[in-house]
Amino acid sequence: MTGTKQPDCSGNPLHAQPNNKDMLRSFFSRKLTEAGCDEAGRGPIAGPVVAAAVILPKRYSNDILNDSKQLSAKTRELLRDEIKEKAISWNVAMVDNNEIDRINILRATYKAMHLAIEGLSKKPEFILVDGNYFIPFRDIPFKTIIEGDSKFLSIAAASVLAKTYRDDYMVKLHNDYPRYGWKTNKGYPTPEHKDAVKKYGISPYHRKTFNLGDSQMDLFEKENSSE
Repeated sequence: MTGTKQPDCSGNPLHAQPNNKDMLRSFFSRKLTEAGCDEAGRGPIAGPVVAAAVILPKRYSNDILNDSKQLSAKTRELLRDEIKEKAISWNVAMVDNNEIDRINILRATYKAMHLAIEGLSKKPEFILVDGNYFIPFRDIPFKTIIEGDSKFLSIAAASVLAKTYRDDYMVKLHNDYPRYGWKTNKGYPTPEHKDAVKKYGISPYHRKTFNLGDSQMDLFEKENSSE
């Protein structure tokens, strides 16, 4: 899932007003080609972790773009189209639940981030990462920024792409496994989701190394006995 587009920051209802004092910063380094990177899906008990990397034009501005968790689903969808159209380059990558169980969620998160950056059609010279830790990617310098998705446009853009692509994926899985309510909970451990796990057992998309509920070991035994 990747794309490249020549920048054009005009004629869009989501285009920012340059005098908005609350706007996120357009860049960290004026001189370097900069990619923002963020993830979605570290907390759910089912589904993949998804990461996105986005290179925006230095002059890009947007007074609506923010941390995806602060936006409505409708606004995220509008911004996804805006980001894909205006970004110099963007890419989305995912690591599935089986790999998460194999290497743990933190390593899976950084693997997804590396895949997202690697898939950019334009190589970044600097990486901005949401959070306080990052495993270096090749020889590219980086900076981690706590709550970076509410401070820099490129990280916020990556946040929106990661969130919307993961949500869409979980809705597709919901069609095959409707009993878990993934269309609404997106794999997060809501009480209803955990109750469904207790009642029906786990699916092929659940993370077995996560706390799936009080009857977790019984579910594992049930699954293993049927193999």
